[in-house]
Amino acid sequence: MNAIIGIDVSKDKFDVFCLTGEEHRQFTNDNSGLDNFQGWIAEKEILLIVFEASGIYHRQLEASLAAAAVRYVKVNPWQARRFAEATGRVAKTDKVDAEVLARMGAVLQLQPQAPKAEYLNVLREMTTARRGLIKDRVTVKTRLQTTTQALLKRHLKERLIQVEKHLKQLDQAIMEMIAQDDELLARLEILTSIPGISDITAFSMLIEMPELGSMSGKQAACLAGLAPISRQSGRWQGKERIRGGRPFLRRAMYMPALCTIRHDLTHKAKYQQLIKAGKPAKVALTAIMRKLVTIANALLRDGRKWSENRA
Repeated sequence: MNAIIGIDVSKDKFDVFCLTGEEHRQFTNDNSGLDNFQGWIAEKEILLIVFEASGIYHRQLEASLAAAAVRYVKVNPWQARRFAEATGRVAKTDKVDAEVLARMGAVLQLQPQAPKAEYLNVLREMTTARRGLIKDRVTVKTRLQTTTQALLKRHLKERLIQVEKHLKQLDQAIMEMIAQDDELLARLEILTSIPGISDITAFSMLIEMPELGSMSGKQAACLAGLAPISRQSGRWQGKERIRGGRPFLRRAMYMPALCTIRHDLTHKAKYQQLIKAGKPAKVALTAIMRKLVTIANALLRDGRKWSENRA
């Protein structure tokens, strides 16, 4: 029988549960543990391995599975927790979570995903560092406005210069990595052809949502967390709201949408049309963000740059 395996990953170890025989194992989350795990699954006919996205802790496991051509799927921790609750598993331990993930893969018939290129993990780490520097810059500028001590002001100004320098170096390093990959560079050029999409927004889209161009417009909007979710029961009709998705991508689309409703006539007209129809400004702006994502998805799918006549 083909085996479905659930893995709960933590910093120092990962717990494994195999549905076939309901077997539980535990391995250290390092090279030695991964080698032992590969030896253990080599004796089995693997149908699918299911694990949660857990920041940097799952990356070694994911790279190991990809290198060994083992079929796997990485799921959202929030969805896994909801599945556990729906099946009556209230307790939350590493062993229980591993079993829940295995059963989730079997019940929902999850499909394996394509292995992610290693350079995407490197780029994501760089963008995470970049977001940290952006926060630092905001914090330093805020403190500069309120600090009265000359010494502290001098320290803050020096820190601000350092942050700006590091941001410039990171942006340059990211662009150099993208330029080394012809396919990634072509995708970047397509995205930057869209009015309002800068280089920084474009590589955020490529890194946070590498699936762009391989799905429908509705799927892209849902994955970005920009699709309105209906809420209705009987005669009651609630308001549609956006939820879930990838928050970093959603935040990255805010400024491009704001820019495009000011300078692009097509999107400006659409925004004004929504406002006149009684939609709040925030809802109208979200619609423009969603439109930008669906346009980007369509252009990447077709392999063409933006054109006003064909947008």
